Amino acid sequence: MAVSRINEAGLNVNQYGNRNLIINGAMEVAQRGTAAHNEGSGYFSLDRWYQQKANQDQFTYSVEQVSDGPSGFSKCLRVTTSTAETALASDEYGRIYQAIEGQNLTRVGFGTADAKPLTVSFYVKSSITGNFSCSFYINDANVIYSQAYTINAANTWEYKTITFPAYTTAGPNLDNTQGAILNFGLFAGSGINTATTNWTSYSTTYLLGGQTANLAATLNDSWRITGVQLEVGDTATDFEHRTFGDELQRCQRYYQRWTANDANDSICSGPMISDTAFLGEYFFRQTMRVEPTLGYSGNFQVRIKSQDRAIVGNPQLNRATADNLQFYIQIADNNEDGLPGFFKAQTAGTYVEFISEL
Repeated sequence: MAVSRINEAGLNVNQYGNRNLIINGAMEVAQRGTAAHNEGSGYFSLDRWYQQKANQDQFTYSVEQVSDGPSGFSKCLRVTTSTAETALASDEYGRIYQAIEGQNLTRVGFGTADAKPLTVSFYVKSSITGNFSCSFYINDANVIYSQAYTINAANTWEYKTITFPAYTTAGPNLDNTQGAILNFGLFAGSGINTATTNWTSYSTTYLLGGQTANLAATLNDSWRITGVQLEVGDTATDFEHRTFGDELQRCQRYYQRWTANDANDSICSGPMISDTAFLGEYFFRQTMRVEPTLGYSGNFQVRIKSQDRAIVGNPQLNRATADNLQFYIQIADNNEDGLPGFFKAQTAGTYVEFISEL
C-alpha cells in the first residue's frame, strides 16, 4: 500500500514499500550475536554487514550491536578502536559494507538508457570529526563512485544523504550473485582514498575516496551507524521501517543458525540407514540464496531408543538445496539399522549455522 505525504511544494508524494535495497538497515537483526567481536574481516556481528580491515600492523577493533540510536531507532552498529595504529600506511584501510544481490537491482536499470540514480541516506555518529567515505561499486561493470560526507560534531547523531548518478553503460548480472557493494569507510591510507567525480573504472585507489578521518588513530575512538537506506531516485525519503520478523526473514536468505536451548533440543529426525550411519533431513526457515555451507559449535549426539549415542567426527553434508539439506552422521556400531533417531545437541548453546552469504 502507498503512503502519501505532502512535500515542500505542496504536492502528494507516494512512498511505496520495498523501497530500501539494504537489508537490516536499522541494525536490529544479529543472529550471530550482539556482543563485541574482535575478529579481523568477515561476518561476525550484525546480519548482512561485513567488517574488514586490511594491511594493518597494530590496529584492532570491535564491532557490535548497541542500544544507542537516534530518534526512531533503537539499535545501531558500533565500531570501537581497541588497539590504535601508530602510523597509517598508504595501503591500509578499514570499512563496513553490504553486498547486494544482483537480481535485487533490476529496478535500477543499470546499463540501459533508463538507468536511474541511487540515493543512500543514513544516521551516523562518531567520536571524531572530519570526512568519511561512502562508495558504491557495481559488479561486472567493475566501476565505482566514491564520495565523502562530513562529521561536523563529535558524538552527535547526524543525518546524511548521498546520491550516485545513473550509470547507463553496463550493469551487474541480474541473478543471485553479488551485484553491488555499498561501502562505509573507517580509515584509508593515501593509496585508497582518491575521490571520484563520476563513475570510474575500479581500482583500490578509489575504494574509500575522500576518506581523511582516521578512526584507527586513537584508542577507544568509535563510529556508529543506523537507518541505512538505499533507494532509486535522487531524493531520500523517510526510512522504511520493517517489522523485525520481515527483516529477519530477509537476513535468513543469507544466514541461518539453529541453536540448542538445552541438551534435549534436536535439530532433525531421521532413520539409521546402517548400523553406523544416521541420515536426518533439515528444512530451512527461509529459502536460502544458494546451497549453504555448514558451521558448527559444540558437541552433538544421535538419540536412538531414548539413548544418546556419541557421533564419530563432525556431521557431514549428504545433500543440500536452497530449501533443505541432509545430515550424514556416523556413530559407533550399535546394530541400529532401520531404527528412527534424532540428531541433537549435547549441551545448551550448541549450534549449527547455514551460510549462503554473498
